Amino acid sequence: MTNKKTFLTLVICVCSSLFFVVKANTATPKTALSDQESNPNTLGLMKGFPPPVDKRVMLPDSNFFSFPNLRWSVCHMRELLPTASINRNVSGYQPLEYALVNGIDDVKFTPTNTKSIMSWHDSLAKNYTDGMLIIHKGKIVYEKYRGCLSEHVNHAAMSMTKSVTGLVAEILISKGILQDESLVKEIVPELENSAFGDATVRQVMDMTTSLKYSENYADPNADIWKYSAAANPLPKPESYAGPIGYFEYLQTVKKDNEHGVIFGYKTVNTDALGWIISAVTGQKFNDVVSELLWSPLGMEVSADITVDGLGIPFSGGGMSATLRDLARLGLAVANDGMVNGIQVIPKSAIDSIRKGGSKDAFSKAGYKSMPNGSYRSMWWHFHNANGAFAARGVHGQTIYIDPSVDMIIVRLASHPTASNSVIDPTSLPAYQAIADYLMSN
Repeated sequence: MTNKKTFLTLVICVCSSLFFVVKANTATPKTALSDQESNPNTLGLMKGFPPPVDKRVMLPDSNFFSFPNLRWSVCHMRELLPTASINRNVSGYQPLEYALVNGIDDVKFTPTNTKSIMSWHDSLAKNYTDGMLIIHKGKIVYEKYRGCLSEHVNHAAMSMTKSVTGLVAEILISKGILQDESLVKEIVPELENSAFGDATVRQVMDMTTSLKYSENYADPNADIWKYSAAANPLPKPESYAGPIGYFEYLQTVKKDNEHGVIFGYKTVNTDALGWIISAVTGQKFNDVVSELLWSPLGMEVSADITVDGLGIPFSGGGMSATLRDLARLGLAVANDGMVNGIQVIPKSAIDSIRKGGSKDAFSKAGYKSMPNGSYRSMWWHFHNANGAFAARGVHGQTIYIDPSVDMIIVRLASHPTASNSVIDPTSLPAYQAIADYLMSN
């Protein structure tokens, strides 16, 4: 009984709390510690040689991604789970330029559905921000580190990893290596009898596949738990007879209705796309990301990505990277793939992402904080007056690109609630207020 309980705890830790969208928990628990109270340095988590028993965050005895432990864990994934490296090119390092702007902390805005006014500075604590960086007209105008984060520490990117996966797929399409209208079974024969078999690559990229797959965390029989059990990189109990790893599990996913009609945010789509990327390139996903993005973009630190028991990278949410390197990624996308006058990412790949996806398919999914939104190539589009779009991840991760103001905002966070619907009311209006402020200055 103890072994089974430990295993289930690990499953929950490794896959559910880490990187998937959690719809069951949509509000911040009333008993949650404040930003300052839950600061891992304030709590003394993992401090000492060795750390005191009550301050340890580790496997397999504790839920390392429960709050407030997650406020330490987001900066220490490589110490907790097996990872592969997304290598940078040391000789290709490109420093970022600075032109710091005063007054940003004092910018005021009104959170959604309230009449109270909040400052940018106060919103950092409200959203349990670990790091915040703003680029305007190609230069850093604001940079702040909090909690567990510092300049050269990799922080869990959560589902922003999906946007990296989608961008890589668009690059391969631009290079003629991948065709988005191809059927998945034509590229990955192993998926022929799965739900993905008769879906197009584009339907996978835009998550308009129709899958009999539930990520309802409140349901103990939901498919997410079977997926988690397969993906768990730690030894499985002797009684386990299910699929091993991401790719074996994907072969078991069944089709629900017609593909291409309704947007359905399901992480298995991204892992299917990761398999497609490996199939057409003949390389592991992390090596493709290194070759197409992390090396040519002049990154400062090699990124990490968690892997399953077979060493397959978690392309749906396993990446960790520094705040500045994620800013470099956002800057390259905002600049149509240009880095220091060199076309590093094909412009056609960026153009495809910028188009946005089907508003009709998206509207049927019921995202109330994004009533006019869409989703394309695993990037979220707000379709607001500024034409903003973003990479987003649970617990508050974002790369927010505002083309009209030439602004990129990168936030890394460890909010106690996973769902961005809880964080958006004090985030999206704040981003708009910063855009207005920068334009007026």
